[in-house]
Amino acid sequence: MTKIYFAVLLLLCGNIYAQKKQDTTILINEVVINENGFNTPISKQNRNVYVIDQAMIAKLPARTVQELLQYANGIDLRQRGPFGGQADISIDGGSFEQTVVLLNGIKIIDTQTGHNMLNLPIPVEAIERIEVIRGPAARIYGINSLTGAINIITKKPTKSGIVVNTYAGTNFEKDTTGTGNTFYGRGIQLGAILSKDNQQHSFFGSHDKSNGYRYNTGFENNKLLYLGHYKLNEFNEISTSFGYIKNGFGANGFYASPGDKNSTEYVQTTLASAQSKHILNDKWTLIPKLSYRYNFDDYRYFGNSNLNAGVSKHYTNSAAAELNSVYKTVAGELSLGAEVRNEHISSSNIGQHRRGNLGIYSQYRTDLMEKLNVNLGTYINYNSDYKWQIYPGIDASYTITDLFKIIGSVGTSQRLPSFTDLYLDQRPGNIGNPNLKPENAFQSEVGFKFIERHITFNTSAFYRSISSFIDWTRSVNTDPFQSNNLGNMFTRGVNARANYTGNISSDARLNINLGYSYLKSKFSDMESRLISKYQISSLKHQLTNTVDYQYRNFSVLVATRFNQRVSGPSYWINDFRISQTVKKLTISVDAQNIFNTTYYEIGAIPLPSRWASLGIKYVSF
Repeated sequence: MTKIYFAVLLLLCGNIYAQKKQDTTILINEVVINENGFNTPISKQNRNVYVIDQAMIAKLPARTVQELLQYANGIDLRQRGPFGGQADISIDGGSFEQTVVLLNGIKIIDTQTGHNMLNLPIPVEAIERIEVIRGPAARIYGINSLTGAINIITKKPTKSGIVVNTYAGTNFEKDTTGTGNTFYGRGIQLGAILSKDNQQHSFFGSHDKSNGYRYNTGFENNKLLYLGHYKLNEFNEISTSFGYIKNGFGANGFYASPGDKNSTEYVQTTLASAQSKHILNDKWTLIPKLSYRYNFDDYRYFGNSNLNAGVSKHYTNSAAAELNSVYKTVAGELSLGAEVRNEHISSSNIGQHRRGNLGIYSQYRTDLMEKLNVNLGTYINYNSDYKWQIYPGIDASYTITDLFKIIGSVGTSQRLPSFTDLYLDQRPGNIGNPNLKPENAFQSEVGFKFIERHITFNTSAFYRSISSFIDWTRSVNTDPFQSNNLGNMFTRGVNARANYTGNISSDARLNINLGYSYLKSKFSDMESRLISKYQISSLKHQLTNTVDYQYRNFSVLVATRFNQRVSGPSYWINDFRISQTVKKLTISVDAQNIFNTTYYEIGAIPLPSRWASLGIKYVSF
């Protein structure tokens, strides 16, 4: 089946490319990436950046940020709970805490553990695009962007109206171990948009509930989100956001299989932010930001049957302020900024701890000659636990023709140990290590981009070294896992992406995305007898492919993912969505894991078998 699939795909691509060549002008309304004040069209980017745009988001069989990211090339999304449940995310072979997540440029850092970083109240209806920046990004985004960054950009609506979105689905299997009921999932989302000339307001609320897909995997999620944008005048604007999410789920096998089959977990997160943009004159622009995050994590090893044992409760607070400025000169652009962050945790098995962080950064972008663009800068960091460190970087591009350019970058970055890494005392399962050092990375990358009106192609190769790599290890199975600096991790990788978008007729349009990544990692100074919790299951080969066809208001999308890990069997996952829009109403049918593949992404947790769902969405604008 795999060979037939690729044969059909290659034949289709060949026929498309053989069509009469059309205008090579870059697509209109090109995505612009914001890098701490620098606004750069995607075609002008010197970095390896991948974008999931609004058009693709609408077509993918996904209803959460987690599900969207599983189709992104180079991203390893390792899920414990499906359909927007808990998931770890990493880029290009890094660990799940080496990637920073941002919402409209505001960093979302979970100081307890990266397991909760994707606990976000962002419905897909509110997302304009998701930017995936690969490689060390400390020069742009500061701490914890060791292997990359994911920036979620929300919409700024232009029309008022309401959104009602509901769905229901099942795998048609029964919970033979527990209740005997058929597994199901359902949800509803309500949204209201108020858009005027100088202000826009978006309100979203959603409720999702499921009894799971196997014993003790049910969940109930509730989310609220407000987004506001105010244009005071031509030179001053303010953006605000507030989000709340409360998730409760069965955590069968999440952390200590098979003993934790009855465990449960509740995670509650509150986010708030405000940022503004002030154009002082033709040269100076100021961008201040404020943000706050509260997270409560309640884990119960024995579920609700025994509240006197195996209970872990964690309360974390983090507040941050940032000021960025951009100054334009005749020769280029200069960005200067500083940020402060205060983090605090109060926990039943981590204790009470507090730390502060100060970051100072600068970037300068210029054209050294007509076709050579250079962007260089540095990030200086002071942490109350680890004192001063500096992380420089540079990227450049050389334009050979209007369609073809060479890109390259050299960068450094850091990841601070989380409070769980340092202080967790969860004997006999896991023990932290207060003597941990921060992870540090160096990466070099070179590649090229081809951008034509209908066809784009990007490919690059990179080399990365991470010193003081942190993982949870033990010598024998009867020992607890403990966090340790294992030594140095060296990774070589190659990735490629191709996209075709074109009109088959005046009413029909075809879009094909194909991505491939290869990674090879090795360790030095690590004891071979150690048993690792995370590194042994990183990706080696990854292929992602989507083919979508649209005829007027009817569309069909087929998505394929292939993963081969360092250990364990490889697997193919195939999904599709069919949708039809009639005036303001859209009906969609989703099928995930069509061929009923059995696969694992973390430990011994099997992910859902074939799942089908029906969705109905009403948009009044």
